[in-house]
Amino acid sequence: MPSNITLPRIMRIGAGASADLPDLLASLGLGRPLIVTDRFLYDTGRATMIADGLATAGMAARIFSDTVAEPTAASIEAARACLLEGDHDCVVGFGGGSPIDSAKMIAVLARHGGACRDYKTPHLQDMPGLPVIAIPTTAGTGSEATRFTIITDETSDEKMLCAGLAYLPIAALVDFELTLTMPPRLTADTGIDALTHAMEAYVSRRANSFSDTFALSAMQAIAPNLRRVWADPQDRDAREAMMFGSTQAGIAFSNASVALVHGMSRPIGAHFHVPHGLSNAMLLPMVTAFSAPSALVRYTDCARAMGIANGEESNQGAVGKLIEELERLNADLQVPSPAAFGIDPEKWTTLLPLMAEQALASGSPANNPVVPSSEEIQAIYRQAWAA
Repeated sequence: MPSNITLPRIMRIGAGASADLPDLLASLGLGRPLIVTDRFLYDTGRATMIADGLATAGMAARIFSDTVAEPTAASIEAARACLLEGDHDCVVGFGGGSPIDSAKMIAVLARHGGACRDYKTPHLQDMPGLPVIAIPTTAGTGSEATRFTIITDETSDEKMLCAGLAYLPIAALVDFELTLTMPPRLTADTGIDALTHAMEAYVSRRANSFSDTFALSAMQAIAPNLRRVWADPQDRDAREAMMFGSTQAGIAFSNASVALVHGMSRPIGAHFHVPHGLSNAMLLPMVTAFSAPSALVRYTDCARAMGIANGEESNQGAVGKLIEELERLNADLQVPSPAAFGIDPEKWTTLLPLMAEQALASGSPANNPVVPSSEEIQAIYRQAWAA
């Protein structure tokens, strides 16, 4: 059966690519963007620089800078109101996954109306909203190349997965120089997020030969460079590799899927406000150990792509080394357990059945090599608690 492959129409990748925004918009017949970003990028003047570059080119842009770290329905409504106040023909997502995910949903709601909850899976939104141009400033989410967005319903503490071609940016400017000022914690969390995207895309039941190529290449780029950028944020070669790997991982999982790690990660973020990449990191070693017996060859390929095992190792040996490396990576990058993060143990235990239910309802666990039961998901949560 043919695979259905989707990509942004235009991708410009490399140092200084973000400066090409005016030319890119002109080539697309656009010129009145709303720039969606966060308060940090606005206060440091980086978002204003983007707007000034557009003004020099004769393009009128406005900035919405009040996105939140894990986008909520309320933050999206505030941004939609801002967009509707102006005569905008496109949305530019400038920042990490949160501004870009926000831009995607804003663009859909601006054209089609309704509320965020109306668009959660299993709804599939293929009819486009306003054009979205993504400029990532972190090497992690890969949102610049995916057909998904995640929005939290703050009334129910549910992270809603929204899917469809409408969320695929029409263009992406991938400029690794924008990541040089990322602090270590953000570098680690987004880097493990990208690694998780690549691994889950490769072991997913919906993997295909196209997504496999990008997933393996992403692992090859990320694995030897994540500790380097953690230790030296100004390591340009490592930063470039991480940004390229993040985008490749985004392409991979957008055309395959994520799996159990992401399904279990979203409830942790929604209920306990743990950043998405960090909640993935908390779970990745345990979920890998749970899933690997059902896909030994696939996980062995991951170990070899990451340079952890060579071709002479048995599958069992390679996978054992992979799990050990994921545990060691968390230790080296100071990834806290849920307990060390400060989550209340009683609330954690009480919410386990609901979290498992929400994980399964997201659909992502159904893509896992072995589909877990609610009880098995709760057991993994317990294992992760003080890991």
